[in-house]
Amino acid sequence: MPRNTSTSRVCRDCDGFASVAITTGTSHHDGTRATLRVTCPTCKGTGHTLPAAQLTRAGR
Repeated sequence: MPRNTSTSRVCRDCDGFASVAITTGTSHHDGTRATLRVTCPTCKGTGHTLPAAQLTRAGR
């Protein structure tokens, strides 16, 4: 077993579900549903966030 296991922090706004498809209720001519793809604005679609300590070290 490794000594240090790195666990990535899950985004608190989307709980790791970074992009979702939402149905609009309408359908196309071929019968498929019209969907909108929405990504989390906080994590930019990755599902993970950086710890606060790493964010402060990134600046000057």
